[in-house]
Amino acid sequence: MTKLIPLSQLVREHNYDLGDVFDPTGLPAYASGEKVGTVRGALTEDGGKLRYLIVDVGGWFSTKEVLVPVGLARIDDDRVSIDSMSKEQVKEMSEYREGQDYSSETQAADERVLRGGTQTVPLVSMPGGQYDYRDQDASDTTYTTPQKLQLLEERLQVNKQRMVAGSVEIGKRVETRTENVNVGLEREELVIERRAVSEPRPVEGNVTLGDATQTLRVDLEAETARLDKQAFVTEEVEIGKRTVTEQETLQGTVGREVLDVTRSGDVTVDGDRDVTGRDGRNALERGVDAVKDAADPLDGKIDRR
Repeated sequence: MTKLIPLSQLVREHNYDLGDVFDPTGLPAYASGEKVGTVRGALTEDGGKLRYLIVDVGGWFSTKEVLVPVGLARIDDDRVSIDSMSKEQVKEMSEYREGQDYSSETQAADERVLRGGTQTVPLVSMPGGQYDYRDQDASDTTYTTPQKLQLLEERLQVNKQRMVAGSVEIGKRVETRTENVNVGLEREELVIERRAVSEPRPVEGNVTLGDATQTLRVDLEAETARLDKQAFVTEEVEIGKRTVTEQETLQGTVGREVLDVTRSGDVTVDGDRDVTGRDGRNALERGVDAVKDAADPLDGKIDRR
């Protein structure tokens, strides 16, 4: 039967470029909304078609890896969801060990578990016991990689960086002004008191007018003012910084891709509407088939660009 090859080995040995391929390794796996394990890798055919996801569904102290057909998986950016599976079905699946041959009988048994054990798996006798992936049956997508046509839109990203907006120099300088100071100064004045003699009396002895003339000297004192200066602390200045927030509006032009559906004849396309976000991607998955790149050897790659 056709040998299944780990995707990592295919890249390593055949030098396949996975630059455009979304590798789900490491993403958590959910079954019917309940986490059941972690994706550890993927298996491909020799031709590069992705067939299975390797999911570790073991517990805290154990490891059990099972193979989930890629067509049952819904792969998002942060998880792999297997909506049609329950946690009980995951436990009933055959354990897969790295490097083992995954026989067509084991594949059929696991598919019966995935189908609830009630439906007959449409096996076809193939040469060498090869399992039939039913690639020619467009209605059976169990082993077909989910296709997405993603519409992109640009969104403005605001990046902030700190820069020197200005500087402030703080120093001191001397400014002068003229002040008037009023001060009281004392000075002595000469006081002369003259009293008339009511009863003149004679001067004894011989007196000649003009003789014995006397001169009296009286010193008068006065206060003078002198200005001195002394420095006083009148103000203290503390220097620091604080952060303030100002609102600024930035404007830019962005573009987005919109779905363009061209009809030929009288047809109805489900999901033909302008949508964005996660709901929009789901609508596109239901209504539009993306065109595969025929030149890419990884036919059925998972692209999340």
